[in-house]
Amino acid sequence: MSDRMAELNPSQKEAILHTDGPVMILAGAGSGKTRTLVSRISYLIEEKRVSPSRILALTFSNKAAKEMRERIASMISYDANALQMTTFHAFCSRLLRSEANYLGLSRNFTIYDTSESKSIVKTLLNRHGISPKEVNPYDVLHFIDSVKNIGYYDGRADKSEFDIDFSDPFYKYYEEYELELHKANAVDFGGLIVGVLKLFALFPEVQKRYQDRFEYILIDEYQDTNRAQFELMKLLCESRRNVCVVGDEDQSIYSWRGADIKNILDMEEFFPEVKIIKLEQNYRSSSTIIEAATSVISRNSLRKGKSMWTENPDGELVTIVENADDRKESQFVADKIVELKKGGSPYSDMAVFYRTNSQSRMIEDALRLKNIPYRVVGGVKFYERKEIKDILAYARLVVNPKDSLALSRIINVPARGIGATSLRKLEDEAVRQNSSLLEMMSHLSDNPENYSHIRLNAKIKSSLKQLIELIQDLQILEEKKTPPSFLFEKILHETGYWDFLKATKDYESLARLDNLKELGSAIKQFEESVQDATLTLFLESITLDQTNEEVSQENGEAGEVSLMTVHGAKGLEFPYVFVTGVEENVFPSYRALDEGEYGEEEERRLFYVAMTRAMKKLWITFACGRMLFGQIKFNGPSRYLNEINPKCVEWTRTEGFRSQSYQSKPDWEDDYSQESQSYDDMPVYQVRAPATPKIEKKPEKQARYPKGSRVSHTLYGEGTVLETTGFGTDEIVTIKFSDGAKKKFAVKYAPLSELAH
Repeated sequence: MSDRMAELNPSQKEAILHTDGPVMILAGAGSGKTRTLVSRISYLIEEKRVSPSRILALTFSNKAAKEMRERIASMISYDANALQMTTFHAFCSRLLRSEANYLGLSRNFTIYDTSESKSIVKTLLNRHGISPKEVNPYDVLHFIDSVKNIGYYDGRADKSEFDIDFSDPFYKYYEEYELELHKANAVDFGGLIVGVLKLFALFPEVQKRYQDRFEYILIDEYQDTNRAQFELMKLLCESRRNVCVVGDEDQSIYSWRGADIKNILDMEEFFPEVKIIKLEQNYRSSSTIIEAATSVISRNSLRKGKSMWTENPDGELVTIVENADDRKESQFVADKIVELKKGGSPYSDMAVFYRTNSQSRMIEDALRLKNIPYRVVGGVKFYERKEIKDILAYARLVVNPKDSLALSRIINVPARGIGATSLRKLEDEAVRQNSSLLEMMSHLSDNPENYSHIRLNAKIKSSLKQLIELIQDLQILEEKKTPPSFLFEKILHETGYWDFLKATKDYESLARLDNLKELGSAIKQFEESVQDATLTLFLESITLDQTNEEVSQENGEAGEVSLMTVHGAKGLEFPYVFVTGVEENVFPSYRALDEGEYGEEEERRLFYVAMTRAMKKLWITFACGRMLFGQIKFNGPSRYLNEINPKCVEWTRTEGFRSQSYQSKPDWEDDYSQESQSYDDMPVYQVRAPATPKIEKKPEKQARYPKGSRVSHTLYGEGTVLETTGFGTDEIVTIKFSDGAKKKFAVKYAPLSELAH
């Protein structure tokens, strides 16, 4: 341990050695926070001889907990498995299962996810005779989540201390929702935390037992805790007060999911004796980047205050790049990446950040044109996103009525009551008639008496008829060479897809709406660049683009450029970083600005996070004009650009303006548009499935369609077998068809034939 301590700076050593009493470690960006935290835990175990079972360490992701546990295991001679290093929700789940009988639950209670919670709310609304169009179930769920995030549960003795309108009709739904959960022996995610709060309040002897069990409590990413989690921490450490929290108020960027920055700002109010230790030395970035980022974040009033510094060299100036439009901006990024690669830097050293997922589309297009391999981190490539593929499936069906795969994708999107069983009936009939799915449905719609053997209720038949008529109308318009942007809007609105997403109102749906707006921009830009543009030509262009991308990535060099939202970039670092779209109403987003100073400060923290991911060189780009849903918006440069220390930056312009660079900020008009630009987005995290173990098949049990074989389906055309399970009559195959769609079939029923290689 002494050898490792010698490698630490004085502040890190103090954070490790000050073990007793409350401690708050304010760990700035790149200051070695994780190293300090694991060293502190190792010190408690190795030097202070604290049993690992007496230490509770809480964080926010299973990945972070696993990584820290592995690092600690490599540093200590004890069994690290006894250490409770886990997430808040996992800890509370285990605790509640152990003490379930106190709250009238059984130990095998179910944890409901969002979809299951939504089903309960819809049932409650229906019980009151209220349709989802009158009251959005997601609005009710948001109310319930907000109540639980602040630590409230029905029956609290200090009810008056909570900022809740108990006369709000939604509160009645909350009470009924909790009763339904209890009847189902179920708990939702928020209920895991408040369930423990309620347990401790009603049964102090249980609380004391857990207080006695844990001698030391540590909390990572403390700035991301909500009020309920803060209260849980207080209750667990109430007797010994040996709690250590590690966080950075300057990186508090998750208020939209309940995080409360006051947990850091008000720490001394609840723990007057708290020792505050600041980790201010940055090991990641150049001195210039640190000074530039610090000059921005220092404008915030909601902070404890740190003076970040580094012993790293000054490095290059931060470059702020003005572009005529978003196309020029993306071209600049792609050109600069090519330049860096020629200079010997691998693609994996480079990252491009944006405020919202929808902004990736233009950047992806520019990278594909340059054959630059890339990956979208924590998200999905633009043309692979569900909502984009859904709308493009409608478009493909308009262009090619025989595209049964496209029809099967959207036949029940949005919901038309056509489930898997009904679709299977229609597909089987189409195969029997040797016709496309749409042709068969048209015959059924025109002559229902001939299809009495296909038992579909009146509602489904009506839905099919409306869908068929819409597709036929669109086909006529396409034949007349109607502009594709008009067809796109007609698809979007007359299918009900736009209204379906708009009614949901959760963050994911708002991001999907934003992506569809960006698809509209892509179509509009295609119209402007191609003479006599049609929907057919647009679909052909993006299909060829994606095919070229697959070829270039297969034949390309190792490494990919990382594309991600700034929220997704937190905790990561790259030598070369591009922060794009730094404009008013984009970054900061207009939705955040609607929240006043509080929202503006959180956006500034987000910008600070973006800047401090860069190690060697940082480019910040903005566009004077940005196309959104077919309209150019002139938002002007972000206010945050003016806050960067001028000596740390160089301003430059790409082609379309004058070519020379200049050191001072150019003059800007003050009357730029304040039109809304984008929605806030919630980071989505990829979950990788565990690799399927390779099974050696016995010779006598060969699959009829082994993995990799080429096949033809009567309805969907040619494809490649991705996976085969089972044998003989039980064989199931997963096939990827030529358009990229994947479907699973039982071989004994599917009209498949093998193609010669």
